[in-house]
Amino acid sequence: MPAMDKNRAFQEAPLPLFTSAHPAGDEAPVSATLATGSRLPSYLSDHRARLRERFMQGGAEAMPDYELLELLLFRAIPRQDVKPLARRLLDRFGDFNRVISAPPARLSEVAGVGPAVVQELKIVAATAQRLARSRVMHRPVLTSWDALLDYCHTAMAHREIEEFRILYLDRKNVLIADEEQARGTVDHVPVYPREIMRRALELTASALILVHNHPSGDPTPSQADIAMTGRIVAAAEVMGIAVHDHLIIGKSRELSFRGEGLL
Repeated sequence: MPAMDKNRAFQEAPLPLFTSAHPAGDEAPVSATLATGSRLPSYLSDHRARLRERFMQGGAEAMPDYELLELLLFRAIPRQDVKPLARRLLDRFGDFNRVISAPPARLSEVAGVGPAVVQELKIVAATAQRLARSRVMHRPVLTSWDALLDYCHTAMAHREIEEFRILYLDRKNVLIADEEQARGTVDHVPVYPREIMRRALELTASALILVHNHPSGDPTPSQADIAMTGRIVAAAEVMGIAVHDHLIIGKSRELSFRGEGLL
């Protein structure tokens, strides 16, 4: 082979070691130390071992957000120091919950984030939501209200667009279905009372809890929220279906229409 081709082959040969297992974009420029082999330098290996041990001994409460993010990023980027990336993600989104809840497209805007990192974060977000949901499904909501609020916050508090969910209850107030009825924009979501009632009849539901989020973080209801709730209540009354509450989920708190005397 010509000398130029040999030189090119020498330069490119190590790259598959770092790119085949992880999609492009997940790895920042590799340091000379890491490029010489597949094993971590001892200082990184020791750091990761210490973080894992601290997590196993004290749980997430013993760790700041950036270290918890590091634990996740270890899996997606096994051969690099991921602390700078954890810091960049927190600088962009604010806290751990907002990082794992961020849309994939926005995550990918952060330097060093590629498909493997996005996938790891989205798996954690989906796992958290499913775990929270399992604590309320097929249980009486009035005896598991705190768990219901936790689930609503996990599912909706950090979304960047408004979403409207309906919780359908049977005659014993057991949650029989949790369904997303619509998605909208940052400050509006279209809601169709007729569709809500049609689905309630299909499920033979006896009661509803309405839930939607405010991406602004402030759960104060707008006049449109109040008017829309009134239309749903009126339609439900015709069908003999109760509307127990309408919850608006903000970033750190929720508002109950029932609790505020709006229902």
